[in-house]
Amino acid sequence: MRVGVLTGGGDCPGLNAVIRGIVRKGVQEYGYDFTGFRDGWRGPLEGDTIQLDIPAVRGILPRGGTILGSSRTNPLKVDNGIRRIKENLEKEEVDALIAIGGEDTLGVAATLSDDYGVPCVGVPKTIDNDLSATDYTFGFDTAVNIATEAIDRLHTTAESHMRVLVVEVMGRHAGWIAIHSGLAGGANVILIPEQPFDVDQVCAWVTSRFKASYAPIVVVSEGAKPKDGDMVLKDGSLDAFGHVRLSGVGEWLSKEIERRTGKEARTTVLGHVQRGGTPSAFDRWLATRFGLHAIDAVREGDFGKMVALRGTDIVRVPIAQATAKLKTVDPKLYEEVGVFFG
Repeated sequence: MRVGVLTGGGDCPGLNAVIRGIVRKGVQEYGYDFTGFRDGWRGPLEGDTIQLDIPAVRGILPRGGTILGSSRTNPLKVDNGIRRIKENLEKEEVDALIAIGGEDTLGVAATLSDDYGVPCVGVPKTIDNDLSATDYTFGFDTAVNIATEAIDRLHTTAESHMRVLVVEVMGRHAGWIAIHSGLAGGANVILIPEQPFDVDQVCAWVTSRFKASYAPIVVVSEGAKPKDGDMVLKDGSLDAFGHVRLSGVGEWLSKEIERRTGKEARTTVLGHVQRGGTPSAFDRWLATRFGLHAIDAVREGDFGKMVALRGTDIVRVPIAQATAKLKTVDPKLYEEVGVFFG
């Protein structure tokens, strides 16, 4: 059997660990051959491949990013996209395909599997940790650790100048990175997409912090929005899956805080720093296990499924079910951490 592997969407730490787990077990235990498709769905769409074997995956466990490359190509929006993918899979003699990605990448895999009979297995990947079918996704732990370290460092410079520092972290529809890193880093305000915020309340928390002779740290998800306004966009452009480009809420908020309180405010946008670099031990562990279980699913012919973490067990769920609903921060959890605001 020949198995195709691709990584789609935004890169994140742990992708190479998944590829390594798939190939190592697939070759050693099952005698499979592997074809890597470059740059997400562009690879099978255009027939752009590389050979994957044990030498190709040696030494990649601690490396960030993906040796296969990634993109946000959406073959469902390309003329004859599905037909081209099926033709290229047949040309490369690929019997099954493992797609590693988030809701968009896996959404394409679900369509291919359920509607067009392409044997697909999914592996969940998103630093936002917003796929409802799995307790955690790899990349999330690394992103939270990077954001927490940044917040730790910003505390000292904020207090040296007694200014407000607004830290913008990733999180389009879910505030998991913000709430985890904000709580771990001792932020005084945490703003997430699930809870539209009152700018006057944020300013009150900031003022309260100054009264205690400390400089406030405000952590805000890129997708957070004020109660009386809209999401702040980088520009009006859309990607291939129809998503707007975010980033800008941190800068907007710091200007509002400065205008309303008279206190100096600065913004730090962590951006793609959260995606890069060496994966944490947890992300290497989880990604490797996902890879091992994904190739087992191929071996058993259990297609149309995604591997997922439930507790400490790896289970399989239908890809379509896994991508149907986002996992967002529970209001009770947000209320729980609110004791530290202000």
